[in-house]
Amino acid sequence: MNTETIVSHVASHRARENRNSHDPNATLRRFEKLCNKIAPLRDALLNHPIYAEIDSLSRLREFMQIHVFAVWDFMSLVKRLQSELTSNSLPWMPPVRSRIARFANEVVLGEESDLGPDGKPVSHFELYLRAMDEIGADTTPVRRFITQIALGAKWEDVLEEMSVPPGVADFVNETLRCAIHGSLVEVASFFFFGREDVIPEMFERLLRLWGNAKADVPHFAYYLERHVELDGDSHGPWAREMLTALAGRSESNWKEATSAAERAITSRIKLWDSVLTHVTHTEEEKNSRLLVSNRA
Repeated sequence: MNTETIVSHVASHRARENRNSHDPNATLRRFEKLCNKIAPLRDALLNHPIYAEIDSLSRLREFMQIHVFAVWDFMSLVKRLQSELTSNSLPWMPPVRSRIARFANEVVLGEESDLGPDGKPVSHFELYLRAMDEIGADTTPVRRFITQIALGAKWEDVLEEMSVPPGVADFVNETLRCAIHGSLVEVASFFFFGREDVIPEMFERLLRLWGNAKADVPHFAYYLERHVELDGDSHGPWAREMLTALAGRSESNWKEATSAAERAITSRIKLWDSVLTHVTHTEEEKNSRLLVSNRA
């Protein structure tokens, strides 16, 4: 490429950026472009076969014993957003964007200290553990994981030692690496497209499978319904507003947002693949042992 061509390319790029900076609809168009690009991935996630397969208590136990790690790592995304979008310094200073700061604090309030079925404050992670206890799912692995992290162990090392299904380790690693090392725009995109935008529809599919969920698995039903309500009615729309405000009209920001959204949804699909394989394989092993036992 000769010098004249380079100069022309730079000038064209700057002119395009200048037009976008004065176009009030540029941000909306970039957001819609992102949505269109990831639409096939999103559809694949929402039509995953797992939603039709968690149809018994035994399968639900196996599902929850894996999914609980995704419940846990969610809060690292939330806390990263809160740490950068609200004021945490001493002496205190007003947040740069009060509306976004309010959203971040609202999410923390709802996720870290929501009101449980008994009307008492509880984090959604603790609520999920109660739901697991309620149906006899094993909480020992995830409790051991949390204990090791609290003692200073690296999460990657603990996951490797636990020999969890590969999709679980990959999902947690992808989430935490984004939460810790990603740009603020990447975290906001990962949070919106990987969680708030899809969770209501994913959880509604699970609820439909359990027609009498409130009687059969009350804590699990409450957890799902609460997320459908919060994410669908408030957290989801707010998360979208936060992302568009942070990405603005910058082309590079929207490239980061697109990449993060693709990674978030892809890792969730791989997690569901891993969970489904684990659930069906575990059930086949149990049936095989039962058959051998009956023959004996």
